[in-house]
Amino acid sequence: MTEVEIARRLAAIFAADVEGYSRLMGSDEVATLHALSERRRIMDALIASHRGRIANTAGDSVLAEFGSAVDAVTCAVVMQTALANANAGTPTDRQINFRIGIHVGDIMICAGDLFGDSVNIAARLQTVASAGGVCVSGVVHDQVRKILAYGFSDLGPQSVKNIDEPVRAYSVAAEGGSPPLRMPVLQQDTRMSVLQPGGKVLALPDKPSIAVLPFQNISGDPEQDYFADGMVEDIITALARFKSLFVIARNSTFTYKGKAVDIKQVGRELGVRYVLEGSVRKAGGKVRVSGQLIEAATGAHLWAERFDGSLEDIFKLQDDMTAGVVSAIAPQLERAEIELAAQKPTQSLAAYDLCLRGMASMYKNTRESHKEAFELFQGALHFDPNYAFVCAQLANWYSHQKVYGWASYDETEAIQASEFARRAVTLVSDDAGVLAPSGYAIAFVAHELEEGAGHVNRAVQLNPNYAPACFWAGFVKVYQGHHQDAWAYFDRVVRLSPLDPRIAFAYNGIAITHFLSGRYEDAYSWANTAVQRHRNLFAGHMIVSFCHAYLGRTAESHKSRDQVLAIDPHAGIAKLRRFFPFQRPEDLDAFTEGLRLAQYPA
Repeated sequence: MTEVEIARRLAAIFAADVEGYSRLMGSDEVATLHALSERRRIMDALIASHRGRIANTAGDSVLAEFGSAVDAVTCAVVMQTALANANAGTPTDRQINFRIGIHVGDIMICAGDLFGDSVNIAARLQTVASAGGVCVSGVVHDQVRKILAYGFSDLGPQSVKNIDEPVRAYSVAAEGGSPPLRMPVLQQDTRMSVLQPGGKVLALPDKPSIAVLPFQNISGDPEQDYFADGMVEDIITALARFKSLFVIARNSTFTYKGKAVDIKQVGRELGVRYVLEGSVRKAGGKVRVSGQLIEAATGAHLWAERFDGSLEDIFKLQDDMTAGVVSAIAPQLERAEIELAAQKPTQSLAAYDLCLRGMASMYKNTRESHKEAFELFQGALHFDPNYAFVCAQLANWYSHQKVYGWASYDETEAIQASEFARRAVTLVSDDAGVLAPSGYAIAFVAHELEEGAGHVNRAVQLNPNYAPACFWAGFVKVYQGHHQDAWAYFDRVVRLSPLDPRIAFAYNGIAITHFLSGRYEDAYSWANTAVQRHRNLFAGHMIVSFCHAYLGRTAESHKSRDQVLAIDPHAGIAKLRRFFPFQRPEDLDAFTEGLRLAQYPA
């Protein structure tokens, strides 16, 4: 008999159950099952977008685990808002209302399911919660009460079956009586996303949808990871150029790197019909690329191929794989489109290799790795001075320096960023991957907002599937004062890249729009969530400090301000006034007043 494998770990356990499920089923089984299925799609997507994992969905219940109590509680509150909106218009006696319980503790994992006392406690807390409510243990309360802007009501000790001591319980309510992570329902797109309460969440798009997972590096040399990652990024970029495809962004698919994945689960978490996975072997001057296209819902293999060639053939191998995938899932596409997507970024393999190394260093997001990235990109330009993508990434490098609080904001930086950006768009005027970062650098670093916006908007028109273009377009709209348009772009970013580790930046963009509209509690909630997801988010800590200051919370404001100054000791009022290129004087005035109220140094 095979021994059962059991693993243990500490986790936040999330247990949900429908209130009055037996009554609902007794009244109308078919309608109840249909409504439950709709609610499950909402819940599945929100759990995935908050970095949770569903372990069991027996009957009307949902059991999931999170690595963070903050993520679990935030997900629960947002979820109850989305589920309440899904009930809108339904008679009270036919509404599907979940109760949610959350506890943090040690769990056992066997065959993907969760077991142990901590699971029992979460399940018991779920029964204590009100219909449509959230109940957490004292352990969870202690971990999140100073982080999340929610109100907590002490429900006292609760007896739990097979647990010797009572468990302290708290009910959760967002400050002000409504959940803080609330997005307006946007009329521009009838398909709701994880940021839009209600409607179909992460429903399959009305076009072929695909996620390209990180390829396995089987070269036997971990130092070659950058090459496999770069190949995948190029394939994603090529596929994303097809407007008839819906392609998940790189930052979301790379959250699966190094993990054993369940393709069906990937399909559910990312909301796609197809998944491409593969491997790369690079040895000497030879490359072997293997790929297989899988239908996520069934696990069926639709296409598989192996491509062998020399390093000089690397672009042809990528083109062949892209063409194979496209022909398998969208045979109606014109061959001319495939050829257009296959345009080569450079003829220099040395430049290409240095570009891939530079991108790998950029993604590490440290001061040292950024310096290394700059040198690698400069090296790539030495081999190919007309490498437009590298010029765009050098412009983007200056944007990153500013976002992370590593820039001086002097005129030299603005000139250099805009020179690289304008050089890039002069070399290539029809590539979203070049136009978007170049345009944003011109807007954000050089403060040439209209010129930058033109390039970013052109990038979105060329490739609406390109998540970074939508992301930068959202911020440009923030700077221009077009907040509803900004929300629409940030909303699309989340749908294109639902597991993006950098989604905190989009959250902070939403926080800024709330702040500039005078909704300081909402702004605080979004910005606080952003900095919880990205602890070194310089601009996020700034917005948190402003919101506390405007709301009269002086001590909290100073604490957040000190976090900003820890990142950049020179972040005074005179310097930070140049941080955002706000077009409207009233927006700059509100920002400046925030600096003053939070008592930033001159």
